[in-house]
Amino acid sequence: MRAGERLRRLGRRSVTIPLYFVCFALALALLGPGLVLAGAWDLARREPFPRARCVAFLTFHLGCESAGILAAGACWAIDVAQRAAGRLDPAASQARLYALQWRWATLLYRGAERIFGLRTRVEGDEAGRTGPLLVFCRHVSIGDALLPAVFLSARHGLRLRTVMKRELLLDPCLDLVGNRLPNRFVRRGAGEGAREAAALAALAEGLGPRDGLLLYPEGSRFTRAKHARAVERLEAAGEPALAAEARALRHVLPPRLGGALALLERAPRADVLFCAHTGLEDAATFRDLWRGSLVGAQVHVAFWRVAAGEIPRERPAAARWLFAQWRRVDDWIGRELAAA
Repeated sequence: MRAGERLRRLGRRSVTIPLYFVCFALALALLGPGLVLAGAWDLARREPFPRARCVAFLTFHLGCESAGILAAGACWAIDVAQRAAGRLDPAASQARLYALQWRWATLLYRGAERIFGLRTRVEGDEAGRTGPLLVFCRHVSIGDALLPAVFLSARHGLRLRTVMKRELLLDPCLDLVGNRLPNRFVRRGAGEGAREAAALAALAEGLGPRDGLLLYPEGSRFTRAKHARAVERLEAAGEPALAAEARALRHVLPPRLGGALALLERAPRADVLFCAHTGLEDAATFRDLWRGSLVGAQVHVAFWRVAAGEIPRERPAAARWLFAQWRRVDDWIGRELAAA
């Protein structure tokens, strides 16, 4: 690691780690009054306590973050002690971090289920028992990032690599653990598409029978405005057929081709596992949670796997194949929403 990056990490963590501990202490101290005030507000509006639940979940989340920071520190201390004794096992060190990551994600999700009264139904997750896999997942809310970790990694031991936006480094758990596992934190925005595709392609190297690489092909959470802009970009890029396919999508953004096609090219022996889900559409922001969008929600998650031998490798054919599969995701979501 370069000296400049080391200093940036040190400076960032010297702020974010104490800040999370302070926020948790304050949230814990104010939990009682917060529940009383939020509960009174909910009673006055005759609502199923969405704001009281948010107060409880915020405190729970900060507690999970604080516990995760301490556990990450313990993992680091074990590594330091073993390295000093000359018996550090890198594989065992990585296994500890993966286990921490999976338990942290599972704790957060199960806590959300209890606090908000979520009901979750999962089908097809056995397709993710073995790698190498490229996992292409729908992205619509602040909570769907937990789904692959809970229902693939924690349940079946699939070690997922991922590329995350650099802003997530402000979460010290993701910073401390994510930077010690084969992940990448990239900058988004103009001029960063090629960098992101290169980071993804590099992560695809050496995927083994217990490994997967997680990608959100849409690149951003779905909104109607983003959907319209994505169609316009395809038209401007001289892709009228793909633009027509994208225009027909109703519940997902069209997949961004750069990262996904780079992965298909770099990992030709990896199967692709698709993850579609419903129930989190109205939980894109904390404001949505505050309004009660998640209370009593029914979350349905479905996985299906496409064998590597069935995937075309030439770029135009691969792009058409990816759009066809993403249309299948869109159709599945439409049927689930209509049946709800």
